[in-house]
Amino acid sequence: MSKVRKETIAIHGGYEDDPTTHSVAVPIYQTVAYAFDSADHGAALFNLEAEGFRYSRISNPTCAVLERRVAQLEGGVEAMAVGSGQAALHYAVANLLDPGKNIVSVPQLYGTTHTLFAHYLRRLGITVRFAESDQPAAIAALLDENSRGVFCETVGNPAGNMCDIEGLARVAHAHGVPLIVDNTVATPILLRPIEHGADIVVHSMTKFMGGHGTTMGGIIVDSGKFPWRNHARRFPMFNEPDESYHGLVYTDHFGDAAYIARCRSVYLRTTGSVLSPLSAFLLLQGIETVALRVERHVENARRVAEFLRNDPRVDWVNYVGFPDNPYHALARKYLNGKACSLLTFGAKGGYDGAVRFYDALKLIKRLVNLGDAKSLACHPASTTHRQMTREEQVKAGVTPEMIRLSIGIEHADDIIADLDQALDAARLRLDVLAAAS
Repeated sequence: MSKVRKETIAIHGGYEDDPTTHSVAVPIYQTVAYAFDSADHGAALFNLEAEGFRYSRISNPTCAVLERRVAQLEGGVEAMAVGSGQAALHYAVANLLDPGKNIVSVPQLYGTTHTLFAHYLRRLGITVRFAESDQPAAIAALLDENSRGVFCETVGNPAGNMCDIEGLARVAHAHGVPLIVDNTVATPILLRPIEHGADIVVHSMTKFMGGHGTTMGGIIVDSGKFPWRNHARRFPMFNEPDESYHGLVYTDHFGDAAYIARCRSVYLRTTGSVLSPLSAFLLLQGIETVALRVERHVENARRVAEFLRNDPRVDWVNYVGFPDNPYHALARKYLNGKACSLLTFGAKGGYDGAVRFYDALKLIKRLVNLGDAKSLACHPASTTHRQMTREEQVKAGVTPEMIRLSIGIEHADDIIADLDQALDAARLRLDVLAAAS
C-alpha cells in the first residue's frame, strides 16, 4: 500500500480478503482469547517469539486491521488502538516518562488534555511545562536534561492555531527528544505530521476518522524514525532489559517499532484501555469515507467562515483560510492552502450573547464532540474548558464569547440559514434586555 494514495489506503489499507471465508469486509472477531496449538506455542506467543494473537486485551484481528490502516495513512511503521483519544494521549506520553521527568507543551490545548497535563500527571511526579506560546523558541526555552518529549496539537482545539511542525521537530530533536502531535483535527487527509518531522502521532478516532458520532476510540502511530538507541541515557526503557517482560530489550527485538511495542506490552497489557472489535469495525467503516467527508467539511467551513466574516452580529472570526489570519502561512504550508472545518467566532454581547446564540440553534447540534458528519457547536467557556481558570482559558485561546463550530457535510445553505436565525434570535434577546434595563 506504500505506493497508493491516501484515498485508496482509507478503503483497502491493512486488509486482504479473509483467507477462510473470502469476506471483503473486515470480520468482527468478537472473542476474548485464542487457542494455542500447544504449551510451547503459547509460551512462544507470550515470549513474543511467534506472531499471533493471545488475548484481546493485548491485540485482536479486527483492531489490528484498524491499526495497520491508520499507520499507513499517517506513514508510520505501527499503530496501537485504544478505547478513547484520551487513553491514547495518556499512553503516548506515559511511555516516555518516569517520575522527576518532564515534557514541554504548547499552551493551546483541548481542555481535558490540559487537565491530564496540569493535574493528573503531576500527582505521578511528572511535570508538564507549558510554553508561553506555540513558537519553537518558546518550547526550546523550557527543555532541559530531564525533558522527554515535546507535545502539540497540529491544529489547536478550540484555539484554531497551527503549529510549525518542522520547527518544533528541529527543537525537539536538537535536545534529543521526540515530537508528539495530536492530529485529530487535521486528519492524515489534510496533514501527515510524520512527513514534517513528528515522531509520534495521536488521534481521537471518535472525531473525523470515525466521522459519525457513534463510536469512541483512540490510536497512537509510531513513525519508527526516532533513534532510541542514540539516546539510551534518556530512554533506558527501550534500551535496557524489561524485568516485567522476560528481560526483553525493545530496541533489540522490535527495531524501529520499539516505541509502540513497549506501549502495547507495558500499558495496554497492564492497564487495559481496550478498543472493542465492534468499535474497530465501526471506525473502519468511517475511515472508508474520510477523504470524501473531509473535502465536503472543508468546503462547507469556507462558506460558513465567509458568511460570518464582516457580519455586524459577529465580533470576530478565527479561520486560518483567511489571508489575514496569523496562521494562514502555516495553513498554506501544511494543509496545501486549505483550512480545517473547525473554526471559532465571537458572538456580539460577550458571554451572554454567545449563550443566547447557542441556545437558539436548531439544525446545528449543541454538544462537545467534533468531526461528526453533522454540524456541531460548542461554547468552550461553559463546557470543555469550564474547569480552567480565566487565565488558563486565555492561554488556551478560549474567550467568554467564543463559539466553536465543527462544520458538517449537510448542504451549506442549510447550515448558514441556522446560523443566521440563531444570530438574529441572540441579537433580539439582547436588544430586549437592553431596553428593559
